[in-house]
Amino acid sequence: MPEEREFLDPQKASDDDYRQLLSDEAYRVTREAGTEHAFSGNLYDEKREGTYRCICCGTELFDSEDKFASGSGWPSFTRPAVDDHVGERKDTSAGMVRTEVVCVACDAHLGHVFDDGPEPTGLRYCINSAALAFEPSE
Repeated sequence: MPEEREFLDPQKASDDDYRQLLSDEAYRVTREAGTEHAFSGNLYDEKREGTYRCICCGTELFDSEDKFASGSGWPSFTRPAVDDHVGERKDTSAGMVRTEVVCVACDAHLGHVFDDGPEPTGLRYCINSAALAFEPSE
């Protein structure tokens, strides 16, 4: 796991548990569906090989081999590492219709998915760094 980081069991974690575990920014993003400022996240420019996990529960979400430089200001991926670990739902906030992506295990808000990505999927999973814990490959 990333740097001996603590994760919570989503079946047992309370809102207070998440508040204690997460930074204010990670809490705002994951538990309140916030968005970090473009180009501000610590994983935006991460180039090492590894696994991107949910900052809340540690669920494997994305793999570095599917990460690409979208120029959007957020880490971007062409697909989840495991399809069943990332869920989607309609988001009508901010005066537009988008597809929100969440961690299926703990319902953490991760970001949004758009259909303007590169092949092979044509998708761009635009994910907040604050929602991710990076585990470098050995």
